[in-house]
Amino acid sequence: MYKAVNHSQVTFIDFNQPLGLKMNPQNRWIKMADSIPWEQFEEKYAALFPSKKGNVAKLLRLALGSLIIQTKYGFSDRELVDQLTENQYYPVFYRSFRLSRYASL
Repeated sequence: MYKAVNHSQVTFIDFNQPLGLKMNPQNRWIKMADSIPWEQFEEKYAALFPSKKGNVAKLLRLALGSLIIQTKYGFSDRELVDQLTENQYYPVFYRSFRLSRYASL
């Protein structure tokens, strides 16, 4: 079973950062996230889970985004989890954020 994500994305400004830190819209992960056609991939991914019963599959952006990060750096599963919780830019990459309109910040 797969439940598609609402594509009314959270904005870059709404992304909660501790201590009021500002994120750089020119960061490579933000640029890469903007360049990936997530919606097209999500349609194909959702088709892999036709059943209406059972556990809900992880969101495509979380699954694929995590895999891209893990593959790029060769992280073990445990190290990937640690990295995802420690690096402030990874959640922007693997979650739904609309960043392009804030590129001038």
